[in-house]
Amino acid sequence: MNRQSSVFETSRLAQSASPRGRPLGAVLVQTGKLPPSDAIDALAESHRCGAELAHVMVAEEIASPEAVLEAQALKYGAIRLDRHAHPPDPELAGLLAPETCLRHAVLPWMRLGDTLVLATARPEAFAAATALLADGSKKVAMALALEADIHAEIASRHGDEMARRAEMQVPADESCRDLNRMSPLRALFAGGFATTCLALIILNPGLFFSLGIAAAVLTLCLAQVMKVAALAASRTLPDRDPSPPKALPAISLLVPLFREENIARDLLQRLKRLDYPRARLDVLLILEASDDRTREALAGVRLPPWMRVIEVPDGPVTTKPRALNYALRFSRGEIVGIYDAEDAPAADQLRRVAGRFGRAPPAVACLQGILDFYNPKANWLSRCFTIEYATWFRVLLPGLARLGFAVPLGGTTVFFRRAALEQVGGWDAHNVTEDADLGIRLARHGYVTELLPIVTREEANNRLWPWIRQRSRWLKGYMITWMVHMRSPSRLLRELGWWKTLGFQLIFLTAILQFLLAPALWSFWLVLAGWQPPIAAWLPPEGLSVLLWGFLGAEAISLLVGIAAVSRSPHVGLLPWVPTLFLYFPLGAVAAYKAAWELLTRPFFWDKTTHGKSAPDHAGADIPEEKTP
Repeated sequence: MNRQSSVFETSRLAQSASPRGRPLGAVLVQTGKLPPSDAIDALAESHRCGAELAHVMVAEEIASPEAVLEAQALKYGAIRLDRHAHPPDPELAGLLAPETCLRHAVLPWMRLGDTLVLATARPEAFAAATALLADGSKKVAMALALEADIHAEIASRHGDEMARRAEMQVPADESCRDLNRMSPLRALFAGGFATTCLALIILNPGLFFSLGIAAAVLTLCLAQVMKVAALAASRTLPDRDPSPPKALPAISLLVPLFREENIARDLLQRLKRLDYPRARLDVLLILEASDDRTREALAGVRLPPWMRVIEVPDGPVTTKPRALNYALRFSRGEIVGIYDAEDAPAADQLRRVAGRFGRAPPAVACLQGILDFYNPKANWLSRCFTIEYATWFRVLLPGLARLGFAVPLGGTTVFFRRAALEQVGGWDAHNVTEDADLGIRLARHGYVTELLPIVTREEANNRLWPWIRQRSRWLKGYMITWMVHMRSPSRLLRELGWWKTLGFQLIFLTAILQFLLAPALWSFWLVLAGWQPPIAAWLPPEGLSVLLWGFLGAEAISLLVGIAAVSRSPHVGLLPWVPTLFLYFPLGAVAAYKAAWELLTRPFFWDKTTHGKSAPDHAGADIPEEKTP
């Protein structure tokens, strides 16, 4: 009775203070919470960016969330609720699914007699939310609550349940989550392959190693053909009128952080450089519930209203895609972008993304930006890593996309239409290269990925063992992704078509086999010392010479592509280092064998890369200043 009396008293005071229907700005001015000049500025910004006036006031820090909520209560003649003063009734949790509550910023709060009090943070959309009630409640009263309170209550009630769904939301036949289960068919295939290899090694080792060398040579040839074709197709990466539309879309940026205490504060400063209306920007810093170190690093930082922290409940897997799936439920944007902890995006990046999505056909579901490094001069490893990234993001990916192939995505500076992302089930929570897998799944569902010349700089992993660990995770993910999509080759061919299926094999199999079979190619160096490889017995007299010249040709192609890539980047000073890549890529073979072992022993293990170990080369090195790729 006391609780109901308190609520009704609040309602009476609200209605006596101001009649319904008054403009929100006028209410704030009348109550002395806002100077008239600020109200005019907020109204102008609302018209300029297309956001609700209430959201503009909070995002631009013109008025506090509490002041805006109080004014909305007066405007709508509604009661105002506080999670601590008037705790929601947990028995009403089943009236609306938590995802529905998050999407519409509502929460069934309490019953007063036969009236359901439905709290909302967006009173302008209240009518649409009432139609979704599961019990068809006829008497519904609107109340107002902070969105932060609604989100906190939903996370408290349903967080564990939503985290479980985040792990399983990709359909089972498109996910890798059963790879650690040995089915009879898998056991038969694995056993048969291992037995065949063992028998060949014992009975005819020359044939075994000759087959290995033949596979390595074939893979090398296919890889070089793909490089040349991509180079020819990627001569320019047009920006297709990057100017943003008049009504800017809301963009949510998901930023997973796990043990990132060394770089969290730098990240916040870099995100603040983004040139996009704050009322249309929604940045979610995603923390694991057990990550006390990053939480403590952020505790002393005042976050702007357009940034918030989402904590992911603990679960059987702790992966980036699981965290992304969970946080996506709390996001508001119709466009969803991903950044990593060490990222430094260009200031105009989001406006260019909005511009391209605004003009692209609906089938374009994803835009992939260019990744670069702000510490390329740290050491030899960072220089080679920078050249490799330039090759991938400035030559190969644009070229492969131009050729019409389905491309694997990068894990950051990638933007999605939210509707398409939700249709394909989001990210596979068990795949350690969730980005590469998602790029293929989007293509299988009929969507298109485009490359956009927007640049983000990040930290090059320039320590030997951490580099191998990171690369092993990427290669393990490629292996997993290939296995998942090849479960039914006929279905893959039907959904992708023969051209994209060919591209899938070229991209993934060459990446995997080139590293696994690299030792077979290295053995040819011994030919210079007079050694005859077993395959020589199967070749004509001039066969070895042809192979050796072919290897030199492959190195020449790699050198040409590397030079072209660096020339298209801001790092032309790295051109003298391109020839040293022949010493760099053997590290990938070590990573590949580590990846193969983990694929058998712990396929879902996420080998975490620690950031914040190498500072930018100089002040301002983390601010992209690009020439056209």
